[in-house]
Amino acid sequence: MPPQPAEPQTESTTYTPEPEEPRRGGAWRWWLLAAVVVAALAFVKIKFFPSPNAGEGKGGGKGGAAGPGAKGGAGGRGGKGGGGPLPVQAFVVTPAKLTDAVAATGSVLADEQLVVRSEINGRITSLNFKEGQPVSKGQLLLSINADEIQAQLQKLRYNIKLFSDQEKRQRTLLEKEYISAQEYEQSNNALLTAQADMRLLQAQLAKAYVRAPFSGIAGLRTLSVGAYVSPNTPITTISRIEPVKVDFAVPGRYANAVKVGDQVQVLDEASNKKYQAKVYAINPQIDPASRTLSVRAVYPNSKRELQPGAFVRVNLQIGQVDEAIQIPTESVSPEASGYIVYKVVGGKAERQPVKIGIRSEKLIQITDGLAAGDTILRTGILQVKPGDRVRINN
Repeated sequence: MPPQPAEPQTESTTYTPEPEEPRRGGAWRWWLLAAVVVAALAFVKIKFFPSPNAGEGKGGGKGGAAGPGAKGGAGGRGGKGGGGPLPVQAFVVTPAKLTDAVAATGSVLADEQLVVRSEINGRITSLNFKEGQPVSKGQLLLSINADEIQAQLQKLRYNIKLFSDQEKRQRTLLEKEYISAQEYEQSNNALLTAQADMRLLQAQLAKAYVRAPFSGIAGLRTLSVGAYVSPNTPITTISRIEPVKVDFAVPGRYANAVKVGDQVQVLDEASNKKYQAKVYAINPQIDPASRTLSVRAVYPNSKRELQPGAFVRVNLQIGQVDEAIQIPTESVSPEASGYIVYKVVGGKAERQPVKIGIRSEKLIQITDGLAAGDTILRTGILQVKPGDRVRINN
């Protein structure tokens, strides 16, 4: 048999595990580092972020058990353990007159206002008013060229005279039965038609003379003599501003509280002056889009203090309480079940549920829960707990 090839020789290696001593030494160092970090974090927490209840003993411990700021071994601040009271400001409830009012924004309107326009086409032949000056009812403001109308009127006058004479002759002949009734009626109809045409032309001629429909103040004119106008051309305005109207809207829930004759305080933001107006008209329905009720008041404006178009703030008084309890708004805290205040009783803060009423910018009415003479907290409400001792600074 032929000789078999020799198998390749492989070098034999032996795996020797590393000793475990170095691995145990590395873990020890990591555990030491972690302990140092935890200790450092605990130090920072205790030093810079102390617990608000730190130092409170169960029964007001002695000295060493008390936290920083404890005196003579007292327990926590203001607690039952006898710590120092919390400094606060307080408010003593005193009944006062309260006016229930609705604040709204409004606009000043002229009592009467219109834009002067011509009813016919034509050229302006005269302007008979001065801008910004009073005009009286019936005063001629401007004239439109009416030569053609006047010529037609003159023609009709001649025809009417002719038809009138014919009618008289025909009536005489009818009485003598020389003509039929139909012939007389034709001549009479011609006379009546001419008279109707004359009245039509006279009405058109009157439109050529534009007069003031009421007394007021003329505005600025937009055209000059010689300009051609049409019924769509504005010429000037006339406004009666003695008195003026004040339009505003109140929420629909006050619809039954607003009455004709109610007094309204109007604040003009331009001059910061207040005026007293009176409600004289109320819209019969609430606006379904805004859920508000439109109200209109009137102010005499004898000195022309309010200008039409001005923006004003309106304060409408809808009721009054003679002995109302009002406290500062910051004393009331909202909760899920309603509102509460902290009442001071025997030097301690006690939680007191209340019911609120009318709000204003600084005060709020309390309808239930407080009585005259009660003392409530104005400050420290977020820090105090029921039963904590308080010290009133004011």
